[in-house]
Amino acid sequence: MTWDETTITVRFNEVDAYQVAWHGHYVGWLEIGRMALARRFGLDPFQLTELGLLGPVVQLELKFLRPARCNDTLTIRTTLEPCETAQLIFISQIIAPDGSRLASGRTVHALTDLAGTLQFRLPEAVAERVAALQSWSRGEAP
Repeated sequence: MTWDETTITVRFNEVDAYQVAWHGHYVGWLEIGRMALARRFGLDPFQLTELGLLGPVVQLELKFLRPARCNDTLTIRTTLEPCETAQLIFISQIIAPDGSRLASGRTVHALTDLAGTLQFRLPEAVAERVAALQSWSRGEAP
């Protein structure tokens, strides 16, 4: 499986009284990675809106393994989990400078039209983009 990788540095304002990154920032870091991958394949929120769709988060899972600290350079790894329904499921890992995993996460995004009506199958334009992303994730040439 191929992961898209985005690098961030933990900023001073992201550290709490315990001198570790506050847990709420991890959700934002997952979003940074998710947006980078989605944008590459025409699936970020703005690109979906141009197609007449929304992709709200309907489920978020986050497992904390080790803390990040101020000035750590972290790698956010993101990929898309295959799904049979009209959802986008992103899997993420937050990796420390030493290569160890600090956290893992998963977000599920339901697809709706702009009025909020749930979609039951991927519209063709989205299905093509998801297929391209999944081919890339498997290491296949475009």
